[in-house]
Amino acid sequence: MSTPQPLADTWFTRDLPVLRAIARLIDEPPHGSAPYLGAVVPASGLPKPQVVSAANALVTAGYAEALTNHAGEIVRFTAVSGEARRLTGLWPTPQSEWDRLLEQARARAAGAMTDVERERWRAFADAAAAIGPDDGALLMSALIGGYVPRAR
Repeated sequence: MSTPQPLADTWFTRDLPVLRAIARLIDEPPHGSAPYLGAVVPASGLPKPQVVSAANALVTAGYAEALTNHAGEIVRFTAVSGEARRLTGLWPTPQSEWDRLLEQARARAAGAMTDVERERWRAFADAAAAIGPDDGALLMSALIGGYVPRAR
């Protein structure tokens, strides 16, 4: 008896590109914030059968909300979840904000007007990089969520 093989991954090749297309179209006014499935197909760059499969999976998983016809087929998308907004880049994630902080510190160091200012920004960037992405993401998570204790 052979061991069953896992199913092929569809997240990166099918579902995420469709989710990105849905989120982008929902966020754009020309579609009235409720794009039709027909608008998602060209926006995703995938064939319609793959978009339909991805759309069903995304709605079932709670990443998107949709209107259906009497046959239960998806016609329009009406919303995406907060998690979908984070996965597509519309909302920040702790990791993306940590990367932005490091990038900003390095840019400030490069553009500093004085040697003293340049050295301070460079030291800050080096210290932040030394903290590492894992602890940096934890810090950014607290900042994004507003959970950092304030000075008294």
